[in-house]
Amino acid sequence: MDVGTWARWCFRHKWVVIALWVVVLVGTIGASSSLGDKYANVFDLPGTDSSKAISLMQEAFPEQAGETDTVVWRVDEGSVRDDEVRTRMTAALEKVAAQPDVGSVASPYGEAGAGQISEDGRTAYASVTFTKQGNELEIEQMKALIETARAPAGDGLAVEVGGATVALAEAPPAHLSEIVGVLAAAVVLFLAFGSLFGMLLPIITTLFAVGTASATIALLSHVTTVPEVSTWLAMLVGLGVGIDYALFIVTRHRKGILAGRTPEEAAVTAVNTSGRAVIFAGGTVCIALLGMFALRMSFLNGVTISAALTVVITVIASITVLPAMLGVLGMRVLSRRQRRRLAAEGPQAENKARLTARWSLYVEKHPRVLAAAAFAAMLVIAVPALSLRLGTSDQGNNPETSTTRQAYDLLAEGFGPGFNGPLQVVAEVPGPQDRTALDGLVERLRSTEGVAQVVPVPAGATSKVAIVQVVPTTNPQSEETSELIDRIREDVVPAAEQGSALRAYVGGGTALGEDFADTLAGKLPAFVGAIVALGFLLLLVAFRSIVVPLTAAVMNLIAAAASFGVVVAIFQWGWGGEFLAAGRPGPIEAFLPVIMLSLLFGLSMDYQVFLVSRMHEEWVHTRDNARAVRVGLAESSRVINAAGVIMICVFSAFMLSGQRATAMFGLGLAGAVALDAFILRTVLVPALMHLFGASNWWLPGWLEKRLPHFAVEPPEEDGTGHDGLVVHGFVHTADGSPVEGAAITLLASDGGQADRVLSHVDGGYVLTAPEQGLYVVSVEARDHAPHTADVSVGAVPVQRDLRLAPADTRAH
Repeated sequence: MDVGTWARWCFRHKWVVIALWVVVLVGTIGASSSLGDKYANVFDLPGTDSSKAISLMQEAFPEQAGETDTVVWRVDEGSVRDDEVRTRMTAALEKVAAQPDVGSVASPYGEAGAGQISEDGRTAYASVTFTKQGNELEIEQMKALIETARAPAGDGLAVEVGGATVALAEAPPAHLSEIVGVLAAAVVLFLAFGSLFGMLLPIITTLFAVGTASATIALLSHVTTVPEVSTWLAMLVGLGVGIDYALFIVTRHRKGILAGRTPEEAAVTAVNTSGRAVIFAGGTVCIALLGMFALRMSFLNGVTISAALTVVITVIASITVLPAMLGVLGMRVLSRRQRRRLAAEGPQAENKARLTARWSLYVEKHPRVLAAAAFAAMLVIAVPALSLRLGTSDQGNNPETSTTRQAYDLLAEGFGPGFNGPLQVVAEVPGPQDRTALDGLVERLRSTEGVAQVVPVPAGATSKVAIVQVVPTTNPQSEETSELIDRIREDVVPAAEQGSALRAYVGGGTALGEDFADTLAGKLPAFVGAIVALGFLLLLVAFRSIVVPLTAAVMNLIAAAASFGVVVAIFQWGWGGEFLAAGRPGPIEAFLPVIMLSLLFGLSMDYQVFLVSRMHEEWVHTRDNARAVRVGLAESSRVINAAGVIMICVFSAFMLSGQRATAMFGLGLAGAVALDAFILRTVLVPALMHLFGASNWWLPGWLEKRLPHFAVEPPEEDGTGHDGLVVHGFVHTADGSPVEGAAITLLASDGGQADRVLSHVDGGYVLTAPEQGLYVVSVEARDHAPHTADVSVGAVPVQRDLRLAPADTRAH
């Protein structure tokens, strides 16, 4: 069953299809609600120092498990040891200890708590250890912890709470960003369609897909490792591509009805054309995402599966439930005004966007200037990407008003910038004779530049694993801390190990983030090369050209560089500040480039396919590159721009999530789509294609014979591949022989030239009129007499074959 036949079946059995989707949606949501989820944020970095350190610690100290949060307090005057402060905080900590799932509270007022009070005596902290991991704790428990711990605050006493799970308690309401994104997309769709029902179709289709995908991902977490980040990433991807894919199909469907087709035929044609392009575009996104498996990093496998699954479900919804809903609505997919006009005046060609047509003509006249300006603009925007530094966000990047950020700042102020990210040097001490080497390691660490404090953690005399906590003088995200980690690993540890069986490894959260960033950065070039090569091959088959896929590959790299430039400027350089939810400037999330590149590759391919497929169709008919690029840009840019605006709205809304990593993804993808849709595909790509001329469509003969044939978006079955406002046919002699290279001109009633093409090898030609009315078709060819014909152009394409007589006959 092909796509068109499948669409017809869904249209005719609309209630069955909709009922099946409702059952699937309700069933998966019900199952995930009853079973819950088992998300696990597991980093597996085999062969790294931090990974070995974690393994040794888990083996030697298995009891140190569960979420650990910190209660920090500071007095404006006096000391935290003062009786009044001590009494108030001790009572609060006792209440914290009595809360559910709290295993222990290490107070600075205990026997071993002297180290938990700063040297000036004005800052102290208590460690609250739960019996469960953070993902097993409820948000309400964190809110109760914050409220209980901060109860004594006031009268010169500041109390704040830090912790990863605590930060979730301060996040905006769940799904706020998704709701805002959908509402913004709905506004754009309503403005584009002018119809309430037309606006609702893409929204409902996407909600079916995203709802099913989200519930399925939660179920998958029971059978494979799925990190928590997968849920919002899948939501972000699903909303973005889902609404866009439905937009392309609904736009083609409405166009078919306006041209006189029945709703059923319009739906079948829309799915058989734009639906095929959606399948191709979705497939490229999935392939790019699945390319992350090549990185061989278990943390990304769950992210990859979740995002790819969401895209697959979205594509399936677009070609099943969408045509079913088109069957329910019938003519109501048009606005009331359009329905009245269609009933009164009959089929009408959709109004051409004069603005896009004028812009397309302007690009054709000034390709060099526009290409240079667009390229320069993209390079300038990409400049910050040269200073890209990968790392991991921490609570120091949270908004200034959050309790986690204030707790972070209080600890940094009282105990030093490096206190929030201590390093843990974990050493294997095989025998008693190696204790001397361990003591030497401790002394070397204390004399190392960049180290503020070295504290050996007490261990049993027979223990073969020792832990030395190293507090840097700089904060966890600074370059100096990264240099300190390298210095300890490359100089300090080897010197201490020399001549002994001692083996030491640098671990801790800061070192783990550093290793994760280094590992990904090392694999990034090969990954980029793989997805760029894949895109080249796909477009090579689709458009049977060498230059088009090469141009697309370069454009994808430029788009990625520019989008990273935006992210670096705002989140690493701090240009956006608190206003854009960037928090304190810091490194870019280590896993962001890989995931963003996969998504950007797929999204860029979407726009390239929808733009160039129309150009390619025109090139096949006319063999006129300038016309192909001009017509393709004029007819495709409007829907590409609308799709771009929708994606920008959806992605930007994720900046309201309250999470720095989520905001980083949202802004990065929104910026990338804006640059791609409004600069690359609207200016740079068509300008370059005008400059390249017919070379755009060059393909060696030997390669042409070996490539499989695949039509991304086949022409509609109207005989020409064009809708309305078209004059087409063949130029031939009296005996029926085709005339190649004949110049055919379409003249308006005022004598102005509306279009001009050359007939190709079979004599075929296609002329496009700017509006309905009377025209004159004039044809000239060497060794033949000129010929003219009157035509009336309306909503239905006009076929007019032109027969030429020999030059000496002079016949009309």
